[in-house]
Amino acid sequence: MDKLNHYRQLIRQCLMPYLEMKPSDGEIEVYKMFDTEDDHYQIFHAGWDGFQRIYGSLIHIDLIGDKIWIQYDGTEDGVANTLVELGVSKQDIVLAYHSKFLRQYDGFAVG
Repeated sequence: MDKLNHYRQLIRQCLMPYLEMKPSDGEIEVYKMFDTEDDHYQIFHAGWDGFQRIYGSLIHIDLIGDKIWIQYDGTEDGVANTLVELGVSKQDIVLAYHSKFLRQYDGFAVG
């Protein structure tokens, strides 16, 4: 299996458990968006908590070039750590939510 297909599989494996983690408050659904053609992967919430509309991404990952770009991570443990545990090199993971300046210090790829 080539590297990108392997990464696609690992990203899906990493994100699937978050579909089971439904917020305890309100009537909020958990959705996945796995765009394997353009390599965009998201877990997001949508619904209502009382009179407040809830909508937003919990995790957003893109495959850009040959690297995994974590655009947003709203988890406690960090999906980058899970991907490393699954065998992805830190040099193939970009924490895109850090500025370019800070990436040189985070232990992952700069870009």
